[in-house]
Amino acid sequence: MEKHSKRYRSATSSSDLKQEYSLVDAVEVLAKFPKTKFDETVELSFRLTVDPTQGDQMVRGTTPLPHGSGKTVRVLVFTADPEAAIAAGAENAGLEDMMKKVQEGWLDFDVAIATPDAMKSVRTIARVLGPKGLMPNPKSGTVTDDIAGAIKAVKAGRVEYKVDKSANIGVGIGKRSFTSEQIVENAQAVIAAIGKARPNSVKGTYIKNVSLSASMSPGVKVASTEYNQF
Repeated sequence: MEKHSKRYRSATSSSDLKQEYSLVDAVEVLAKFPKTKFDETVELSFRLTVDPTQGDQMVRGTTPLPHGSGKTVRVLVFTADPEAAIAAGAENAGLEDMMKKVQEGWLDFDVAIATPDAMKSVRTIARVLGPKGLMPNPKSGTVTDDIAGAIKAVKAGRVEYKVDKSANIGVGIGKRSFTSEQIVENAQAVIAAIGKARPNSVKGTYIKNVSLSASMSPGVKVASTEYNQF
């Protein structure tokens, strides 16, 4: 039997977690949970009805958060012009030298961006970057000639979402230190983005359920009225 901390048990007893709540109310329930010593990430978790094994049902994309993610994003750019990337705000940039570091086990970055030309080489380390979710991808806006724009977007709080093999998506939408209004508006932006990413081949219900949680808290069920239009 799984054991939970005293903090977690206190959270579960503070509200009825079998009930579904509007986004506004779900955020208020979350705010009542005991806090940790660190600023927890607030996450939305989605259960979809898609079949991820079907290529036409892969749900993946990016969306900006109105109030940012609250996270400091370290950017690595694979490019033949590292000086320009560093000037645009990247922490690290280069091509062969950066690829060598990655192959040796260095992964001290949160997002990898690449120019289209550089991708010809970067594909050779896909086996390292792919399992970590760090492989640049055109669909997520991380393969582009507009390096400065891509760096600005990810540092401003653009988040990526991708359905996993169990048809689930988890997206960080802020920190517990955010105001309730900021969390609600960020959550609405993510729900809308994932809703609009609905594959054409999916009929009937698309978003099965959604829950809101913090790093160390139980999940709060979000009412279907917040997403059933998708």
